[in-house]
Amino acid sequence: MRGFYAGLAATTLLAALLFAGCGETVVDSTKTEEQLQSSLSKSLGEKVSSVDCPSDQKVEAGATFTCDVRLNSGKTEAVTLKIRNEEADLSVIKLTEGAGGSNE
Repeated sequence: MRGFYAGLAATTLLAALLFAGCGETVVDSTKTEEQLQSSLSKSLGEKVSSVDCPSDQKVEAGATFTCDVRLNSGKTEAVTLKIRNEEADLSVIKLTEGAGGSNE
């Protein structure tokens, strides 16, 4: 499974922006979860049953955050994403076994 990481590292997700209170812009967690679910199912060759990303991640270029991924087999993975720019384009930078779900 770790051989897949090399291909996944190049994965880029285009996230929509949501405008939160006080003029803050946050990553659209629903769209990010949908894109990750599709992308990871293809990359891992195993169906992803759910993805959970933080709903309050501010868009700050260079910031990272972690989403929890549950596979149909019951295994969990943590995917770390990096915000590439102010348009909230995301890159997968790390995949690890076990749940994460934190802002870094």
